[in-house]
Amino acid sequence: MNVASRPAQPGRTRACPHCKATILESLSICPGCLHHLRFDQEAAKRQVAASSALKVEGLIRHPPLDEPWEYFVVISVRNDRGEEVTRQVVNVGALQGSEKRTFTLSVEVLPSQAVTATPPAQRAAAPVKPAAPAVTVKPAAPGASAPAPSSSGIFKRPN
Repeated sequence: MNVASRPAQPGRTRACPHCKATILESLSICPGCLHHLRFDQEAAKRQVAASSALKVEGLIRHPPLDEPWEYFVVISVRNDRGEEVTRQVVNVGALQGSEKRTFTLSVEVLPSQAVTATPPAQRAAAPVKPAAPAVTVKPAAPGASAPAPSSSGIFKRPN
């Protein structure tokens, strides 16, 4: 087994040498900058097999005659007990009149790399298929109406 295909412990991280983002050690392509980190066909196939567990996209449209708006994007991850595992500001900026920004959050999941080596003949015969990810969506409170867009394009929940 060569160094490039050495199994990694699930969840173990390292820094991308190109963009310095913290990424999974098992990845062969950085999800941030999309640079190739190593040439390992098995790792690349595994990464292509990743599935989207969550994708949310939203648009903020600034009204044409209002004062400029400042914004900041915060990502927070919580564990199953509701405790915050991490919180990061990933971007800040400003919107002038009539400008708009689209924000997309996606969470990709992939099967963890086996810690024991699989012979090449078995790897080619049995492609890895990721299990379907579970996504929990919290419904609105009973009797509550859906959020409606305001004139600025921002969704606000009615009182």
